[in-house]
Amino acid sequence: MVGLPLAVEHFAGPPHWEWYIWGYFFLAGLTGGCYALAAILRLWGEPSDEVAARLGFYAAFGSLILCPILLSIDLGQPLRFWHMMTNTTPGVTAANFKSWSPMSVGVWALLVYGFFATVTFLAALGKDLGGGWARAGEAMDGVPGRVFVLVGGLLGLFIASYTGVLLSVSNQPVWSDTWSLGGLFLASGLSGSAALMTLLVRRRPEAAPTGERLRQAEGYFALLELALIVLFFVTVGVAGTLGQALGGAWWLLWLLVLVSLAPPLAGLAGWRPVSMGAGAEGGGVMVSRLLAGVTWVPLLVLLGVLALRAAVIFGAQS
Repeated sequence: MVGLPLAVEHFAGPPHWEWYIWGYFFLAGLTGGCYALAAILRLWGEPSDEVAARLGFYAAFGSLILCPILLSIDLGQPLRFWHMMTNTTPGVTAANFKSWSPMSVGVWALLVYGFFATVTFLAALGKDLGGGWARAGEAMDGVPGRVFVLVGGLLGLFIASYTGVLLSVSNQPVWSDTWSLGGLFLASGLSGSAALMTLLVRRRPEAAPTGERLRQAEGYFALLELALIVLFFVTVGVAGTLGQALGGAWWLLWLLVLVSLAPPLAGLAGWRPVSMGAGAEGGGVMVSRLLAGVTWVPLLVLLGVLALRAAVIFGAQS
């Protein structure tokens, strides 16, 4: 019998993930994104960006702390989390690393990344404390320290994106019907991280110039995220599961995601040079300045990051 081929043959039941995984996916995007942005500021930014870079390392470490806790709780038996990393077969003592398993690779990547995030956090804290503690921070100023931060930044990008990849390689409707989730979660995580760091730098007047660049980056991340959302809808539409992704009330969460992208995209228009007469301001500059001092804009972006993950995770399980 000849017929139209199915995009994906689904044969597994939904995992019935709860809010623990939702929180884990949200924080994984923030910790990886904040570290990556902080690394960029330190390695390629101006000297004035160092304050914001340290704030980014603080945010990365703070977001990281809850990740293994939420992941362990979701297992149902949190005290057995170490079984994911150690072979528990009687008479066998070895690391439980499965290169073919995205879950195993992700757990080990989180562990290695955690080492980088912790060391960098302590070094940044030492610089802020000053005195004898500053020596720890100064140890990261040389070439080895810069290489360390670079590797940590690459690991951060992996952590921010792998949760989306983990969903894509599953056999669940919606998730396995698209290959855009890794990039979508990365773009969303970077957008949320830029928003979080924007909130943090507002408390440090000396980091004001970096705040302007973070808002600019947030706009570009929002543009990339919007493109990947369109790609997500197109691919699941071709697979025939768009109705499930938008079914029930999930379309409201997607609407919230789109609303959260509007302010960064509107602000992005203000970053282009504007030809102005003396004492006049172009519309783009006015929009940019208007959004610059509004606290609700980065908060709305972070809410959109939460909504995106909820729509993807729970919409596919409904």
